[in-house]
Amino acid sequence: MPFGPASDLRVADFDFSLPTELIAQHPAPQRSASRLLDARDPNRPADCTFRDLPDLLDPGDLLVFNDTRVIKARLFGCKGTGGAVEALVERVLPATTEVHAHLRASKSPRRGSRLIFGSTGGEQFEAEVLGRCGVDDALFHLRFPADPLALLERFGHVPLPPYITHADEPEDERRYQTVFACRPGAVAAPTAALHFDEPLLDALRARGIGMASLTLHVGAGTFQPVRAERLADHRMHSEWFEVPQATVEAVERTRTAGGRIVAVGTTTLRALEAASLAGGLQAGASETSLFITPGFRFRVVDRLITNFHLPRSTLLMLVSAFAGIGAIPALYAHAIEQRYRFYSYGDAMLLARR
Repeated sequence: MPFGPASDLRVADFDFSLPTELIAQHPAPQRSASRLLDARDPNRPADCTFRDLPDLLDPGDLLVFNDTRVIKARLFGCKGTGGAVEALVERVLPATTEVHAHLRASKSPRRGSRLIFGSTGGEQFEAEVLGRCGVDDALFHLRFPADPLALLERFGHVPLPPYITHADEPEDERRYQTVFACRPGAVAAPTAALHFDEPLLDALRARGIGMASLTLHVGAGTFQPVRAERLADHRMHSEWFEVPQATVEAVERTRTAGGRIVAVGTTTLRALEAASLAGGLQAGASETSLFITPGFRFRVVDRLITNFHLPRSTLLMLVSAFAGIGAIPALYAHAIEQRYRFYSYGDAMLLARR
């Protein structure tokens, strides 16, 4: 990944080659048994396990988690004309029976057409296509006949990322979900948080490390390729997030006492930094399409726990902005050489803000 000047970065600057066998297809047997690359000093990375995390943080530090819950957002069915269709619900619109969704079909359905989801010969429901929406009209606006969350829970499938090649299994319902997930709305897991289990959380509390939470409903855009050649030309999909007042106060207390703010995952980092763009960290709910690239000024987060990301992805650009544009290529090369497991079900690393 030979980086060019930060003022004119291109997507090709964030490419690397990954052996296919390093793409994790299943989670580790135990959540906290995953490997953790301690990269706080990128010149001296240390190979650890995730349950070593309490010893890598200091008493008085604050972990901030994303408490979003993954919904069964993938639906299979057919168009009213009979052709097969697959839907990935991107967002459930509040106080309605409407959703925004990606659709895959041989021919895009027109406004007013009907989609039938469910099992052939079994229970089904119909959705109406209301039109197109989203960045570049990439999404479809659909109306369901009843509460979308209830219908998705009944008819939907776990929306595993495209690089996981097996169909969703009972294991995925449990493991593609954090142990503290409580607010349904995400179509992808905040994967850095998948490594936490109750014994590890207890060990962190015993170490004197604080915990706070926020919500960012991760959208399918997290897996969308960057199609523009220049980073400056890319447009991010918007995601909904909420930072509670209690979390703002926890951050302020930690800062006053000299502790560090540790974001668990890129989604948590994006929410914290988006909520502080106007100055100090602000409580409340909002939308963000923040695209963090090298040169971004971080205001809140001091440490980042994150999995290893796709080549040419916005998340790889984010971690390069955080840890330093020259640090990430060597760290990824180390992880590949040491056979770390990559992506959503893979291992993690701990980064310090440059």
